[in-house]
Amino acid sequence: MMQRACPDGLEGGRRGIRTVVAAGLALATVATVGGCAFARPRVKVPVYLPSPSSSSGYDASSDPSSAYEPTYSPSPTQETYDPDGRSDVSGSNCAFSDSLRQFTYTVSITNPSTTDSFSYDMAVNWMKAKPADGKAYGLHERSIIVGPGDTETYTAKYTVNQSSIGQFWYTCQITRAHKTRM
Repeated sequence: MMQRACPDGLEGGRRGIRTVVAAGLALATVATVGGCAFARPRVKVPVYLPSPSSSSGYDASSDPSSAYEPTYSPSPTQETYDPDGRSDVSGSNCAFSDSLRQFTYTVSITNPSTTDSFSYDMAVNWMKAKPADGKAYGLHERSIIVGPGDTETYTAKYTVNQSSIGQFWYTCQITRAHKTRM
């Protein structure tokens, strides 16, 4: 094999490059063995992340939209009512006329609804007061329609079929006011 002779300047330059490369490799070796080269950055794990043992990645308690619960209220056209309408009814002027042999009682019905008309199926009894044994002298029945927010007043009457009635005690009672939406 044949060797080529290099001029002095070129041979010296190659030696210098070899020396620098060898020194760099030696420095890299020392740095790697010492643990300085290629050091890994430290990573901090955030505290707010869910732990790996969690069975679900979704936590409903931290979701503000899960706290919303809709509420419903009936509209005015969906008013509820008690079919026993006696609380809507009042009576006054309970009387008996000897000359007419007739019981009378003034009845007022006030419909509390602002939207619906109701039919009231009424019953008025004139009851024996002394002794108050549950017996009735007479009964009056009538159906009447009352509009929303209106009050209707009428006089309930019952005529006794006897020609003369002695002294007696009586009381007037509204015994039925069945309410039906129209």
